[in-house]
Amino acid sequence: AEKVTSLGKDWHRPCLRCEKCNKTLTSGGHAEHDGKPYCNHPCYAALFGPKG
Repeated sequence: AEKVTSLGKDWHRPCLRCEKCNKTLTSGGHAEHDGKPYCNHPCYAALFGPKG
């Protein structure tokens, strides 16, 4: 399988997924929290963005 590097690790492309919604992510096209990948919107923003 094709490998991508993100968050300082190598991933199989299908394994780089959002921790919340399980969407497949692209290298550099996502956010990170505690070493785990999240899609920028809506997951990361909803979980860790400013409230209210």
